[in-house]
Amino acid sequence: MKTTIAAVRGRQVWDSRGRPTVEAEVTLAGGAVGRAIAPAGASRGAHEAIDLRDGGERFGGMGVGRATAAVNGEIARLLAGRDAADQAGLDAAMAEADGTPNLARLGGNATVAVSLAALHAAAAADGLPLWAHLAQGRKVRIPLPEIQIFGGGAHAGRRTDVQDFMVMCPRAATIREAFEVTADVFRAAGRLMEETGRLAGAADEGGWWPVFDSNEDALAALLRSIEMSGHRPGEDVFISLDVAANELDGGDGRYRLGLDGAEYGSEAMVERVAGWVRRYPILSIEDPVSQDDLAGFAAATRQYGERVQLIGDDILVTNAERVRRAADAGAGNAVLVKVNQAGTVSRAKAALDASRELGWAAIVSARSGETEDVSIAHLATGWDAGQIKVGSFSRSERMAKWNELLRIEEAMGADAAFAGPSAFAASVAAGLA
Repeated sequence: MKTTIAAVRGRQVWDSRGRPTVEAEVTLAGGAVGRAIAPAGASRGAHEAIDLRDGGERFGGMGVGRATAAVNGEIARLLAGRDAADQAGLDAAMAEADGTPNLARLGGNATVAVSLAALHAAAAADGLPLWAHLAQGRKVRIPLPEIQIFGGGAHAGRRTDVQDFMVMCPRAATIREAFEVTADVFRAAGRLMEETGRLAGAADEGGWWPVFDSNEDALAALLRSIEMSGHRPGEDVFISLDVAANELDGGDGRYRLGLDGAEYGSEAMVERVAGWVRRYPILSIEDPVSQDDLAGFAAATRQYGERVQLIGDDILVTNAERVRRAADAGAGNAVLVKVNQAGTVSRAKAALDASRELGWAAIVSARSGETEDVSIAHLATGWDAGQIKVGSFSRSERMAKWNELLRIEEAMGADAAFAGPSAFAASVAAGLA
């Protein structure tokens, strides 16, 4: 059978931070080959799949020799002779062989690279681009991008407490137009930083790394950047925040915002973010509270979830069961889908499917440590997720994914449909109508 796995190979390559990561290559009996690279996060939830690192002094402890050996050894033997078209079966076999809830023994970086590589190989055997292989003939949408302008938090030396200050253009007619508007805002933000003497470099995901006096100062600068670009805040361009509040919680349920010189309990933290929602054209907020503060997430949802997309990242960790649990608590209306957070393609898809069943939105996301791998552009499109988050509008590991979406849009031709407002949960989408 042409989709039978003939060989699995792993190798060490490098990510966008100059750290080792795992690349896997799957070869099928019919000659098709699939290849994928595992990304790596800096801001990581405690409940997500664990990368297997070597420790010690070499590469600052970040080596992936053991994970690569797992691919070339145990995983290669396990998958040899199996059908690459059976994605669920392959992923389940790896998870069962690993034997831990977070893939710690074989390494989530090993399993995700192999899982994605097998998916690419199956698509190649079908003679289809990955997005079309996933779509299975269904009409799917080009995802709405969420794009970083200012980087902060763990991605930029904690120059701001909020991790990502981003923009979204849901009223654009095409993704090409959304990119053009974002490029205008990105250039305007850089010009503003230079004029005000606040530019300190580039963050991990390519956004401007500025020096601000407060988190609100950053919001005001982003609003001013949109205005300087010639576009209308709250009409053409909306603000999206990744608070990454897990990084602000010292483990005692208290949120410490160093830039603001303030400390909040859960209720006060929710109100702090609500104040930003009232004052700025914010359409989307990710992780306004920490990974175990489900009550706070529910409080945020009650307060502004009807008009704002509330995304769970560290609190949901691309886990279908955690998505359902949050929904039962009335917490959130969108899930961030990171394949390496789940550890396999199948687990990530299950989280996305759970969100769809609940009427939630889904955002397929990259990580802060990325590579030239463009898999997520195809996943977001072929799964009809509706949204994608890659980072900023600079650095080639980011632009590779944005450019791939332009190629996908072109390949779709007359069938290309931009997700726009339809990407959101119903109440948020209604506010954009």
